[in-house]
Amino acid sequence: MPTLPSLLASTLLIFAFAVPDAWAAERPFAVITAPGVSDYRPSREAISLIFKRKQKYWGNGTRVQPVNLPASHPLRRVFSQSLLGQLPAEMEDYWRTMYFHGVLPPHVLESEEAVILFVRSTPGAIGYVSTCIPEQGVTVVLTVGELPPCPK
Repeated sequence: MPTLPSLLASTLLIFAFAVPDAWAAERPFAVITAPGVSDYRPSREAISLIFKRKQKYWGNGTRVQPVNLPASHPLRRVFSQSLLGQLPAEMEDYWRTMYFHGVLPPHVLESEEAVILFVRSTPGAIGYVSTCIPEQGVTVVLTVGELPPCPK
């Protein structure tokens, strides 16, 4: 029979893992692309293929350059759950398998600001952010939830 301390510890562990995921499910984000990629607005499925490196080129022939945030970043968890259907840690086996086929995972950048700068300056780039999107320099191709307005 479980003791009160063990039940309490189990309950706290469940709560500790459930609350961040519940918060994460509500966190809005935007998928952004480099200027001039194309007029193509990818679906959620197409974005999933891009970030799994199964779609390698845009419709205009430009090579796709996806970029991720670190696996521990809360927005990476939200993005992965929402569009890839798995948490970053759950994708590790997938990337091990793909590595043996010569396919590497997307580049990883440390911050959302770095993602915006990379996407703005790299032909074919695609990434995701939760911050205000600058008026110029990137194209928003998909939003999930409602992003905060940009300060004027």
